[in-house]
Amino acid sequence: MKIRLVQNGVFTPIEDVTQTLIPPSDGFYWIDADNEDLLDLQPLFGIHDLAVEDCLTEEEQRPKLEVYENHYFIVINSIRFDDEEIFLRALNMFLGRHYLITVTKQKINELRAIKPILWKEEVNSADRLLYHLVDLVVDNYFLVGDRIEARIESLEEDILMHTKKSHLTEIIGLRSEILWLKKVLGPQRDVIAALNKKELRLFDVQLQKYFGDIYENAVKIYETFETYRDLMGNLREAYQSSVANRANEIMRVFTALTTIFMPLTFITGVYGMNFDYIPGMHDRYGSIVLLVIMAFLGLGMFYFFRKKDWL
Repeated sequence: MKIRLVQNGVFTPIEDVTQTLIPPSDGFYWIDADNEDLLDLQPLFGIHDLAVEDCLTEEEQRPKLEVYENHYFIVINSIRFDDEEIFLRALNMFLGRHYLITVTKQKINELRAIKPILWKEEVNSADRLLYHLVDLVVDNYFLVGDRIEARIESLEEDILMHTKKSHLTEIIGLRSEILWLKKVLGPQRDVIAALNKKELRLFDVQLQKYFGDIYENAVKIYETFETYRDLMGNLREAYQSSVANRANEIMRVFTALTTIFMPLTFITGVYGMNFDYIPGMHDRYGSIVLLVIMAFLGLGMFYFFRKKDWL
């Protein structure tokens, strides 16, 4: 657990957690904790049992805003994409008048990236820290969206150039991830809308208006992933079409080869019949002449098919 007194963006480490119970004369306290620390913080700050239960549960958190008597409980999901799977990590936040408690199960990049912003913006209140955290989390969705779009374009190019069976697995997997993520983005968008419009006494009125910009970005992200879902459907159709075209190409080659060998098979069949007299059968160079004729016949038909663009 890390405890910091934040004054105009400047951090001062605090060793004794009980010191955070008294509002500072200037600034606020930021407590960055994990699940085990939360059990110690609950009696000190009067954190509601239901909020603690939500943090400790093993199930994925649904974005939410819970208003309690002396604090708010806010859950938003940070996103990470490793080109194979999308990961969501819950960022649990308890906002009080003079403190912000962040609780996470795994490391979240936004918590590390927020420090330069606090210093640059000279943040001096807990609600502003929460605002910048939510803003960072939402902006990161755009970065992940760009990577997903690049992955879709790469898949499309690979499918058009050389279709593989593994492509279908990738398409189905990525589409499932996008659909799952889209279900999460809806509640998260609603939470940000509530932060913008709902009457929340622990938020500065002027600051609360800025959540409107974050809400617009959340809506754009939701619509973007809706588009990605449609693109994955088109990608699957492209895969099926490519597979069908490839099968047609293979059948065309087999048909052409069969056609080329038909006259050759006929000739060998005739000369394989059990007759005493067949033209050229007893000639010294008959077999060589026959092989040359068959070679020219096969090559001639191959050239004809190539000229007609059948091969």
